[in-house]
Amino acid sequence: MIKIVLLRHGESVWNKKNLFTGWTDVDLTKRGVLEAQDAGRKLSQAGFIFDIAFASYLKRAKRTMRLVLQEMGQKNLHQVFDWRLNERHYGDLQGFNKKEMAEKFGEKQVLLWRRSYGVRPPEISKKNKYNQANDKMYAQIQVPDSESLKDVVVRVKKFWQEEIVPLLKENKKILIVASGNSLRALVKYLDGVSAKEITKLNIPTGVPLVYELGNDLKPRRHYYLADKKELKARTEKVINQGKK
Repeated sequence: MIKIVLLRHGESVWNKKNLFTGWTDVDLTKRGVLEAQDAGRKLSQAGFIFDIAFASYLKRAKRTMRLVLQEMGQKNLHQVFDWRLNERHYGDLQGFNKKEMAEKFGEKQVLLWRRSYGVRPPEISKKNKYNQANDKMYAQIQVPDSESLKDVVVRVKKFWQEEIVPLLKENKKILIVASGNSLRALVKYLDGVSAKEITKLNIPTGVPLVYELGNDLKPRRHYYLADKKELKARTEKVINQGKK
């Protein structure tokens, strides 16, 4: 049985402030650091050892990955950063408070922006200070003005096929650290989740998600390294972000 671990970064500064983050490059909170370290301990206790680790370009994912590996005694592990693991680009919503947006536009509309499959948020304006169009880190790509989850699935699927599949065929043990929506996109692709059902999926911060794959690299089962009480509490925190 082939195993691969997916991990949403620990709580970020903007997670705590309940802001639409997207590609805005914010750091972890103290709690986020503790979540990352706890994830590392859980993985170590479960007997995981990795050959390679992937993270997005965003510092909250990079730092989470490094804290996890340090906790596991694998801080010198080969690390790869890929923009395709970035969070969904939230367009002109980046920097706005989710609850305030729910009060202004209604919870239903905010839920569509946050959890729908095909709906894109308003495109980011050139005047928005959180526009990454001129960020040197993305000089080699066309930065999106806004993304739906459907858009994220396209780039994450390509990442999986180009980067992960060849490594899995070599029996490499892999850790992927990314954001909520890029991981939701990957779960949708791997499990064939419908566009309707994916709206209900919430991935908590800092809890390792283990996928067991068959020799055909198709998922056989998946599970979190957390007890039911902890998993419920962390998931509900994500669910409540977009409410008034």
